[in-house]
This record gives sequence, C-alpha cells and structure tokens, in this order.
Amino acid sequence: MNELTSAKLEFNPNALKVLEKRYLKRDENGTPLENAEDMLRRVAKTIASVDLNYGKSGAEVEQLEAEFYSVMASLKFLPNSPTLMNAGRRLGQLSACFVLPVDDSMESIFEAVKNAALIHKSGGGTGFSFSKLRPTGDIVGSTKGVSSGPISFMTVFDAATEAIKQGGTRRGANMGMLRVDHPDILDFIAAKDNNGQLNNFNLSVAVTDVFMKAFEKDEEYDLMNPHTGKTVRSLKAKEVFSLIVKHAWKNGEPGIIFLDRMNQGNPTPALGKIESTNPCGEQPLLPYESCNLGSINLSRFVNGISAAGTEAHIDWESLRETVHGAVHFLDNVIDINKYPLEIIEDNTKANRKIGLGVMGWADMLISLGIPYSSEDASTLSTEVMKFIQSEGRKQSVILAGQRGVFPNFEESIYKNKMRLRNATITTIAPTGTLSILAGCSSGIEPLFAVSFVRNVLEGTKLYEVSPLFEKVARERGFWSRELIEKIAEKGSIHDFEEIPDDVKRTFITAHDISPIDHVRMQAAFQKHIDNAVSKTVNFPHDASTKEVEDVYLLAYGLGCKGVTVYRDGSREEQVLSTGQKKKVEPEQAEERRNKIVPRKRPDMIKGTTRLLTTGCGHLYVTVNEDKDGNPFELFTNMGKAGGCAASQAEAIGRLISLAFRSNIESEEIVKQLKGISCHSPSWANGGKISSCSDALSKAIERYAEIDNNISGNGNGGSEIHSKAAFVVGACPECGGAVAQEGGCAVCKDCGFTKCF
Repeated sequence: MNELTSAKLEFNPNALKVLEKRYLKRDENGTPLENAEDMLRRVAKTIASVDLNYGKSGAEVEQLEAEFYSVMASLKFLPNSPTLMNAGRRLGQLSACFVLPVDDSMESIFEAVKNAALIHKSGGGTGFSFSKLRPTGDIVGSTKGVSSGPISFMTVFDAATEAIKQGGTRRGANMGMLRVDHPDILDFIAAKDNNGQLNNFNLSVAVTDVFMKAFEKDEEYDLMNPHTGKTVRSLKAKEVFSLIVKHAWKNGEPGIIFLDRMNQGNPTPALGKIESTNPCGEQPLLPYESCNLGSINLSRFVNGISAAGTEAHIDWESLRETVHGAVHFLDNVIDINKYPLEIIEDNTKANRKIGLGVMGWADMLISLGIPYSSEDASTLSTEVMKFIQSEGRKQSVILAGQRGVFPNFEESIYKNKMRLRNATITTIAPTGTLSILAGCSSGIEPLFAVSFVRNVLEGTKLYEVSPLFEKVARERGFWSRELIEKIAEKGSIHDFEEIPDDVKRTFITAHDISPIDHVRMQAAFQKHIDNAVSKTVNFPHDASTKEVEDVYLLAYGLGCKGVTVYRDGSREEQVLSTGQKKKVEPEQAEERRNKIVPRKRPDMIKGTTRLLTTGCGHLYVTVNEDKDGNPFELFTNMGKAGGCAASQAEAIGRLISLAFRSNIESEEIVKQLKGISCHSPSWANGGKISSCSDALSKAIERYAEIDNNISGNGNGGSEIHSKAAFVVGACPECGGAVAQEGGCAVCKDCGFTKCF
C-alpha cells in the first residue's frame, strides 16, 4: 500500500460538513459526487501532473501526488479555497486574488466591471484603485459634461458584484482604494456611513509618506487632480487622519494601506507601481496580476506531552519539509490554472507570485504554553516566519534551477542576488474557512473563543470547545459540562476562579488582548513576509477614537503595510436621533388612563407555523387563533440565529400579540410592518423580504389571506435564496455565530465568509 492510499484523513465532523456544503463536486441536482478523500485526491493528482511538463517520469509524478495528498490529508497544509473547489474540474480557476486597473475613461471603467464579473464568477476576489478617476465636478473633455467622481462608479462595481455569486460557492468581494491626495478623499472616507452602500467592498485609504510627514509636522498637504496633475487645494493632514480614525471607529471602514511601504516591497518596480491589493489587503499586485495562496497549519508542528506545554517543542524538520512541498505545490498551481483573462495569465506567469502563509498560530502558542500577548510570542513569531520565508526561498531557488527563474527576473530586485522561481513567496492571508477545515485557529489571530455554541439542528445547541482546552481541563481535573456552558456565554475564561491562572494566561481570546498587542504581533510577522499581513485589530465596544488613532500610528511606526480595525458591535449600530420630551397635557393624561386591557390567554389554543427566510436566517412564525378563528398571538423562532436578530424578532412578536389581543385589526398591523427595510434583504419566489419586520407582515398576510397575490409554496418560502448584504451578526445562510477575522466575517458553523 503506497502513501497515497494509506495517508490518514484528519478532517473533524464540522469540517466534513463544511466541505460537503461548499467544496465537493456536485451533480446538477446538487448531490455530492465525491467525498473529502476524493476531493483531496482530485486536487493532488491535478497539481502533481504539472511535473510531467518538466521532465518528471510517471512514477515520480505518482509519488509527488502521494506527497501532496498526504500533506493535505494530515492538515499540515491547505491551498486556498478556489484550488480545493476547482482543481481537476471544468472551471479550473484556482487563484483567490486579482487586481484590475481602472483608468480615467468610460471604456476602461466598464471593461474593469466586465472583467471583475468574470473573475467573481470563477471564484476570485478583485482589488481596484480608483485614484486615476477624475474628481467629482471635473469637466469631461469629450462631452463637456461633468464627472460624477470615483464613488459613483464604485457603486456600479458593487451592483455587478451583488448580481454574481462566485462559482455558485463563493460570494464576490472587492477592495476599493483611493489615494489620500485624491480630491474626493473626504467623500471616500465617509462612503460607508450608509450601511446599504458598497457592501461588497472593503475600503482602504492609500496613505503616502508625504501625507504621514505632513501629519507628523501638523502641516497641510496637497490634493492633486489625477487627470490634470494639478493641485486643486490643500488640507490639514491631521484633520484628514482624524476623519479616517473617526469612521474606522464607527464601523471599521476605511482601513489604511501604507502605499509607499507597499511599493518598497515591490519585487519588480521596473514593471510599474503597486496601486491596489486583493480584498483583504495582504496581497499587493500589479494591474492584471493574480496570486494563489496556501497556508501551513502551525498547530500540526508541535511535539510534546501536554497542551499546557513546558515539554512541548516545534518540529522544525517536519515544518521544513512542509514548506518545501507547499512552495512546489503553489508553483505548480500557476501552470495548471485556467485564468479568466489571457492578460492575467501572461502577467501571472511572468512573475509567478505565490503567497504561502500560516494558520493555527494561536494553537501553536497554546501548545507551547506561551501567552499570545507576551514578548516570547512576538520573538517566536519572528523566528517561525523567518524560517518559513528562508526555507520557501530555498525551494524557489531549487525550482528555478530545474525550471528557470520567473520571466521578469531581470527586471526584479533579485537580479544580482538569489535566482528565484517566484517573485514573492510569503503572505499572511485570512483563513476563515480553511481554518475550519483544518480544525485550528484562524491565520495569526488569537482564539475566537475558548468555547462557543454551534447550532447543528434547528433549536439544537452543541457546545464547541477548543480541543487543547479540553485536553488541559481533563488532565488537570477542572473539566465539567457546566463550566463549558458558562464559558460559551462569555467566550473567554478570564473571570473563572476554578480555572488555574497559568491556563488563563495561555488560553487568550481576541478580546483578552489589547489592540496594541494585536499590532505588535502583526508587525512581528511582517518582518519576514514578502507581501503583507491580513489581521484584524480588535477593540472593545467602549474603545475611544484616540485608541484607534494610536493603533494606526503604531502600525506605521512598526513597519506594517496596512491595518484593519474592528470595534466590537460597531457594524450593528444604527444612527439614533434624540428629541426633547413633549409636555403631556391633562386631557392626554386622562386618555392614557383609559387603558385597553388585552384579552387573557386561554389554556389551549391552536395555530400554524410558517417558515420564512430573511437576510438574518430562517424565521419561523407561529400564528395562534382564538375560538372564533381570529389571530390571537404570534411567536417567532430565529432558527439557528441568536443574539440581536432573534431578540428583536421576539420583541416584535410580543408586540404583535399584544395588538391581536387588544382587538387591533390585522390589516393595521401589516400596514405598520410592511416594507420596513434593513441591510439584509432576501428574495422568495420573486418577492422581496426587506427585513424581519417585513417578513412578519407577510406571515400575517398569508395567514389571514389578506393579499391573494402573495404566493405561498406550502413551506413558507423554503426556496428563498438570500442576497443579503452582510454585516457582522448572524450568518445570512445558516444563522450561526459570525466572527470578524482578518478583514472578513466568518461563520463558525457553515464556513460562510464575507469580506467587507
């Protein structure tokens, strides 16, 4: 039995569930045609076959196939999602990230929209710089009309993305960047004040060194019209910086990219400047370039007796072998890939950029007994990433000796140094879904939670707990079901007296760590990354704008190439207006004293339950009637969702019940609820459900048969397909828990991802 057939498959049950939902090949009816092992064999066989083009024998390729299968089956390395989904299949598009140019002409703008649609359809994400577009109000020479500016055109890209679901499995995502010296920069900074706008974009301000120097000196800087090259006005750098901070504090947008620092790391400056990155900011690319990514699961390279860990150590030799195999794998992907555009294929093969990163970093630290926020953790991160970068370059040199350097090598910064096969090798990408498959912590993020609730069936709760914590808790005698349930309510173990202090110091979650420590960890990894690092700096809800500003400045000072922040709960907030209380006149007080008393509930009551799918998840609506057949009360159940969405639906249901029992007509209730919209609409049988409130109005209408034009299908709309513009909260597909990681929202239940 060879290694290919004997390698043990190590996906956990939840990973298998996510694979079945999102990755496996299916027939036209959606029935899986393969299992997890079949998928990995398909990927390994496809990627290994490239070596036949470089003179390897069939036996050598079969052995390589076995090695590729083994490293994936053991969860030591996984390529990015498009490779797992599409390798060996008809679509065959294996890259995760692309950058497209947007020049100052209508032809270029809509060519970019078309190309982005093709990329999204094939499973990739796109980055754009809109900095070349003339500002709002500028005269268009060909028509003598007036330019509507970059933001108006960004809405066109956003609408196109909304209309296309990537390959049927991945939702489109974009990075939108604008230089800080563009005349429309103030509008760009505030572009996401309205949560209903640009929901398919991450926004980042491209900050220049000139701007940062003006900030440090408290000076003005110039805004330049990109069409004419002339200065149009000047702004105080500190005021603009303060505005960026204010809006990032408000809802996490925009992020910051340090553009000149990105270009300092550009391996081929003679070919052009870096203008944008992929949607999560970690992969700077030239126009019409793509990059394929993969991540090493660091949690698989710790040997030792206890997860608490004084005797544990890193298996450097195994890590070395995995790095070499991963670089070989990713280089092969470039050749076997089916690119959405010929120009992207040409540019990608000319530079052969790959992005090898890591996941399971927090798990590695826990296994070694090292607190995430400690100096030891920062030191080890630099050591580990230096090792991966060094070994990755060694393998790239080996491949260059066998296959040749990348075609643009003579125009690169490596010309008189090392002869590499790949212009870039290392990247830290967000690994939301990949880390679910690998059963490890995401990217270089701390733990999402030590324990949390995973919803496996409607109304059924399963308490998910870190395997490392369970191991330690059982070994040291403080494990109990009750403890896990309590931890799940908080996520963190910081306040539990029964847990030993050394365990508390080791099992740290995102909100146990100061924002400053988040940045320091990002900076430590950045020292040995060719591209950039995708990481979220988490803030508590009560954090101040000054704290956000301090993080931005620290990130710049420590050499980061960008920074993304998220203040807990900030994306769920709504703008509230407060007015003065009106004086209550005596006659009004008398009217209020004549209260309507709701009818009492009888002991027995009957009704029906209807399923509606909203942008926040499945909504079960039960309408009970009195003995005369009139609506008496209404109950809601948010399916798998919890938190704010479920509580609001329950509150509305109670108020509707109060209205029914107070003899208010159903039509009047429907009028008040119908058409209320939120950020997460959905569509059912051609009809739009604008919000949970709107869904409840439709449920009442269908029950009372008020509107016969609203069609039902007997299951209350189970065929609804959500097109929700997602914000952090309940997953729009399954209603599960969603975490903010690496600039993306990731559902811990079904693997849904949405990059803001």
